[in-house]
Amino acid sequence: MARKRVIILGSTGSIGRNTLEVLAGLRDEFVVVGLAGGTRWQELAEQADRWQPEYIAIGDESLEARLKAEAPPGATVLAGGDGLEELVTRSECDIVVSAIVGTAGLLATVRAVRMGKRVAIANKETLVVAGALITRLARESGAELIPVDSEHSAIFQALHSGRREDLHKIYLTSSGGPFRTWTMEQIRDASLADAQVHPIWDMGPKITIDSATMMNKALEIVEARWLFDVPADRIEVLIHPEAVIHSMVEFHDGCLIAQLGTPDMRIPIQYALTYPRRLPSCGEPLDVMALRRLNFETPDVVRFPALQLGFDVAAKGGSAGAVLNAANEAAVSAFRAGQIKFGEITDLVTDALSRHEWMDSPTMEELLTADAWARNEVGACLKC
Repeated sequence: MARKRVIILGSTGSIGRNTLEVLAGLRDEFVVVGLAGGTRWQELAEQADRWQPEYIAIGDESLEARLKAEAPPGATVLAGGDGLEELVTRSECDIVVSAIVGTAGLLATVRAVRMGKRVAIANKETLVVAGALITRLARESGAELIPVDSEHSAIFQALHSGRREDLHKIYLTSSGGPFRTWTMEQIRDASLADAQVHPIWDMGPKITIDSATMMNKALEIVEARWLFDVPADRIEVLIHPEAVIHSMVEFHDGCLIAQLGTPDMRIPIQYALTYPRRLPSCGEPLDVMALRRLNFETPDVVRFPALQLGFDVAAKGGSAGAVLNAANEAAVSAFRAGQIKFGEITDLVTDALSRHEWMDSPTMEELLTADAWARNEVGACLKC
């Protein structure tokens, strides 16, 4: 059997590194033909030296010359947003792992969907920004959208236990992040160091901050709405501090199907690559006998108002997701730069959404315009 050809958009990030670790154990099944990073050109060059892909792409065009100087002989180096799209187009791949944080990989992911590829989606922003458009394109092209997020992978797996028309509700679980037990006052003044220490998962800095505000879960609500074609009022969030149950689905007959596992991203990554087959994993299996208690809590939307934004945007659709995501990216950047307090992140996003002139069925160009508008709006607020 011929090996499946894989490209990784975001190979130098947390998901990308984990994907390469998974692929290292599956060399008889897969071959890496393309790698793409944002700014870490040295790490990208090192990965290329090890994996010998046909194509390498760097998002930051100013780093193209440096990457070319270190790239292995025979590898084609591409750069910029156009380079990411060209990587998808030219690589003749079977699977695209979409793992670039934020909207930077959006257009390349859309290209993969248009081409009918299997897209392992680790970049939730893709569906948050353009969920209606991307799911329509996938239906037209025959592309497979396989989630990599542990929560959405769990839902994807649990849904195989029944018919889609018998689905009653989706339960997205959340560890609660680092501030689960903090007061509103403590949360508002949390430091950058506090916000970048997650109790369970080892993630990149932006996603870890999103987890602390619970904006990450808000984005996942929107993602679930489009990925599983479920209205917002049939999605519920449960705080589950142990992070053993990754999510659940409930069918009309009252049965709940949960997916349990160790909190290790390599497991859902491998499943997205090998689906529908299940191969031995490099991740540690869950020790069921070590489980003494599984706890659940109702999320507090007063202390974590970002959650309600997720439900509101999932219900509204249209251009709202683009504004939610872009305003959050800009606000998180401002927090990391020391320009605002932690508690002001969600305030800025809320303000941008309240001022946005909503569009019901935007084109991709209109979504990108909404994205730029939201970033500029947050920037203007920072100068007030």
